[in-house]
Amino acid sequence: MGFERSEWVWKNGEIVPWASATLHISSHALHYGSGVFEGIRCYGTQAGPALFRLDAHLARLYNSAAVYRIPIPYTAEELASATCEVIRQNRLRSCYVRPLCFYGSYSLAVAPLRCPVEVGTLAWPWEPLLGAANIEKGVRVTVSPWTKLHSSMLPATAKASGQYLNSMLALRDAVQHGFDEAILPELDGKLAEGSGENIFLVRGGKLLTNDEEDSILPGVTRDSVIRIAHDLDLAVEVRSLYPDDLLAAEEAFCTGTASEVTPIREVDGIPVGKGVRGPVTQQIQRVFYEATSGRNPKYDSWLKLVEGRP
Repeated sequence: MGFERSEWVWKNGEIVPWASATLHISSHALHYGSGVFEGIRCYGTQAGPALFRLDAHLARLYNSAAVYRIPIPYTAEELASATCEVIRQNRLRSCYVRPLCFYGSYSLAVAPLRCPVEVGTLAWPWEPLLGAANIEKGVRVTVSPWTKLHSSMLPATAKASGQYLNSMLALRDAVQHGFDEAILPELDGKLAEGSGENIFLVRGGKLLTNDEEDSILPGVTRDSVIRIAHDLDLAVEVRSLYPDDLLAAEEAFCTGTASEVTPIREVDGIPVGKGVRGPVTQQIQRVFYEATSGRNPKYDSWLKLVEGRP
């Protein structure tokens, strides 16, 4: 879905019309990818629009900025308020939110020593990244020929703009060959993650997933699924994953703010399990969507209502 339903943007401390939220072509971030960002979803609930795990997302934004020494000129409380305001101004009930902090225009030296830090927040309606139908149907993935950037090269635990060129290459190759998504391997052949998602496998009723040791971005949705699994008395084993693990899995799914919880039905033409969404995946999805919609009070602390909406 495009941006046609979004009219307002929060930029550098004020709400401005969408068309006015511009930057100069000499901005450092355009040339070097020197920015960090977050993806947050707002869900419609009976009490009104509610942001899912806003605090966790903003904490990761500030951690990413600290890794790249980007001094964000606003507090987390100010950005939380700005996020609610841009949702209210656009009169959105359910949407995706993108806070972005980046170096602006002053110099194009690689070290952005005197470049100003600019901050903006967008909000717009966006269906699940891998397709709403695939929440039930599942996606076809390929193990990418492109290798995930190793943590010794760039900090994989930071959600930085320039790092997503790696993901873009892998996803374009996957789509060109008829797949929905790519799973990137690590340097040593272990699996890392999708172009924008973490991965989970199911074997013997147990969830398997990898962690920071395998150059993944620690996903907020990943963390939520682990918590949900524990609440459902499902065992979770965190360890390195290999392509053979993926092919031998009874079920597999990927998680991310944009993609939510999406089953993987096929890997390089080989069905995962029975080639359909499995019962464990369906159980995780059910509780996840109960949590995001405010229908399970156990997870009310994960929701921040967008107060004061007309």
